[in-house]
Amino acid sequence: MKNIILITKREYLTQVKKKSFVVLTLLAPLMMLGFGLFIAYLMNANTSSYKLDVLDKSGLFDGKLKSDENVQFVYLSPNSEKQLVQLMKDKKGDDGILIIPALENSDYKKLEAETRLLVSETMDKTAKKNVSDQLSEVIKKEKIKKLGLQEAQIEELNASFDLKIQNVVDENAEDSDTIFGVKSVLAMLLMYATFMFIIIYGVRVMRSVLEEKNNRVVEIIISSVKPFELMLGKIFGVTLVALTQFVVWIAMSVGGALFFNTGFSKMSTSPVETSGMPMSQNIGSMIGEVSHALLSLNYPLIIGVFILFFLLGYVFYSSMYAAIGSAVDNDTETQQFTLFAVIPLMIGMYGSFTIMNNPDGPLAFWLSIVPFTSPVAMVARIPFGVPIWQILLSLVLLVCAVLFMVFVASKIYRIGILMYGNKASFKEIWKWIRTK
Repeated sequence: MKNIILITKREYLTQVKKKSFVVLTLLAPLMMLGFGLFIAYLMNANTSSYKLDVLDKSGLFDGKLKSDENVQFVYLSPNSEKQLVQLMKDKKGDDGILIIPALENSDYKKLEAETRLLVSETMDKTAKKNVSDQLSEVIKKEKIKKLGLQEAQIEELNASFDLKIQNVVDENAEDSDTIFGVKSVLAMLLMYATFMFIIIYGVRVMRSVLEEKNNRVVEIIISSVKPFELMLGKIFGVTLVALTQFVVWIAMSVGGALFFNTGFSKMSTSPVETSGMPMSQNIGSMIGEVSHALLSLNYPLIIGVFILFFLLGYVFYSSMYAAIGSAVDNDTETQQFTLFAVIPLMIGMYGSFTIMNNPDGPLAFWLSIVPFTSPVAMVARIPFGVPIWQILLSLVLLVCAVLFMVFVASKIYRIGILMYGNKASFKEIWKWIRTK
């Protein structure tokens, strides 16, 4: 045990004393936020704005098509159709011409069939749906008016039903779109962080083992310590590095939530009051609601489950990576074995996207119980609430799987770490495992 502690200390201090570790630990949350904003910008950057000339021969749509950032409507005389079409052909006109025929005998189907949108270039799907939805809404209101209903009655018919859910087991449990959205985002962040860090730090262990093997440094090291102690020391050292980063990030996140909740809580208002507010106050109100939703979660349970499952999942997969690093001679040869570590994690991550829709569904349950996927799936479920017996069952199975994987990895490590110039096959690795 003393040797394991010494190796763990060496691996840990070697990593945390690097300037790159300090910089990344402090700046990573800001970099992740910036990356998310950049992705959002890229998604919006690919949208275009269109100016459409409206030739309404029916008279039904005059002033009823609303312009926005995506589509701008310009109403022109229907008699200018030929000139506008020619300008468009010459690439001198607007982006499109919406030609609406005359309405005959209230035949809305014929109106729809003969309505045309002329364009000179491909129009994006969002703008097309925008135009189509507005046309449909106007026709819908006209049909309802034919039935003798007033505008207020039409709005009442279109009003959605706000269904409130009450939890009879936990009366303090809140159910709102804001809280559900916060839980979904938090679940995705925890899931993605677990997935990425298990792979990143697992590969770091594998390359560290491979580097010492190729440099023949390991021959000197194992003259003083057992291969099993060396493997566990490396795994625990890198585990503490990851845990240090997580503690710093959790503290920064909770501190940020407290700051925003205090700073913007006074701006939180009802939806009616918000509608007349300036944009800055609307943003402040939204931030206040989100931070309040964040602080309403059971953080001790979420953080505790996250750390436990991350640590156990990391030890499970890093043992596998350490065994892979000891069994090969170069990075190229690792490709045939790393899939055994990556594929289960990918199944857990992509399967966990269904958790956002139904956290208590059968797929969510089994993904969070099976040890190969539970480190990722359980942390995705925990913001939504998981029964204690399921958490304990998953932990027991994961601990058993970790002990088994460490045992198997140590069998491979103690022989593979001293094998040079011999490409390990699955048959040979199986022999190493069976060797007493």
